Amino acid sequence: MNDTSQPADQTTASTVPQINVHDTALIFEGGGMRAACTAPVVAGLVEADVNFGFVAGISAGSSHTINYLSRDPLRARRSFVEFGADPNIGGLGTWLRGQGAFNSEYIYHHTSRPGEVLPLDWAMFQHNPADFRIGAFCADEGREVYWGRDDITDFDALLTRVQASSTMPIFMPPVHLDGHVYVDGALGPTGGIALDAAKAAGFERFVVVLSRPRDYVKTRFKAGAAARLAFRGLPAVPEALAARPERYNATREEVFDLEHDGRAFVFAPTGYTVSNQERRVDRLARSYAEGEAQFSQWLPALKEFVDLA
Repeated sequence: MNDTSQPADQTTASTVPQINVHDTALIFEGGGMRAACTAPVVAGLVEADVNFGFVAGISAGSSHTINYLSRDPLRARRSFVEFGADPNIGGLGTWLRGQGAFNSEYIYHHTSRPGEVLPLDWAMFQHNPADFRIGAFCADEGREVYWGRDDITDFDALLTRVQASSTMPIFMPPVHLDGHVYVDGALGPTGGIALDAAKAAGFERFVVVLSRPRDYVKTRFKAGAAARLAFRGLPAVPEALAARPERYNATREEVFDLEHDGRAFVFAPTGYTVSNQERRVDRLARSYAEGEAQFSQWLPALKEFVDLA
C-alpha cells in the first residue's frame, strides 16, 4: 500500500511476533472506559510475549484487539487511562451538535496517526500473523457482523470498523459503512462477548477477558422508550437493547461452564472498576493498577493453560 495517508512502515522481520498459542482463541469483552481494568491484560500479554493466533473483540474489546495486534502496551494503557482527560473526547457541546456524548469521529479518526495523541503502529498490525475478528451490530438488518483481515483494505477501513464496533447507542451517532448502519457490537446475539466468532473460526479452547466481576448479572434494560424514540427507523436496535441482558448473561454462563470443563481460562476483575463513561484519570488509573496487579497473579496459570509454562 503506497497511500501517503497511511502511517509509514518501519517494522522489521525481527520485531514481528511469532505465534506461540495456536489452539486457543483470545476474546476481549468491551465496556467503554471500564476497559481500564482489562487494558493491563493487553499490555501484560504483549510484554510476556504470549502471542495468540486468533483474537476477537467487541466495542472497547475491539480497541484492545488492535492494541494487542500492534503490540503496544503504552497505547493499551493510554487509551483507557490518560486519554480520559482529553477535552476532545466529548461532552455536552458535542452532544448538542449531534456528535454524541463521546465524539467518536475524533476518538477513532483523529488520534491514531503519527503525531496524534494515540498513534497506532499500523505496520506492526499489518505484519502480525494473527487472525482476528471485530464485531458490530448491523442496525438496518438486525444482525451481528464480524470483520477480519480480508475487510481491512487500508488504515481508515480499520479505524471505521473499530468505531462501528464501539458506537454505544444513544450516546454516539451510528456509523454508516458500505450502505449499512452500524452500532455497538454488544447488541449482537452474545451480548458483547465474541465467543460465537471464536467458535465459528473452529476453536474449542478460549481465554476470555471479562470487564465485569464474576458475580455480575446484567439487569433489565430500562431506557426502552428513549431507545425507541432515538431509533424510530431502526427497530432492531431497541429490540436488541431489550434482549441484551438475557443474551449477555447466557454467554457469561456458557463461558463459566467452559471454564468448569477445562476449555476456558477467564480473567474477571476482582479489584476496582469504573463506569463505562468514566473520565476521571485518577479513577481510571486506580482501576488499571488493580487490574495490573491481578494480571501478574493470573499470568502463570494462564501460561500453563496455553502450554507456555
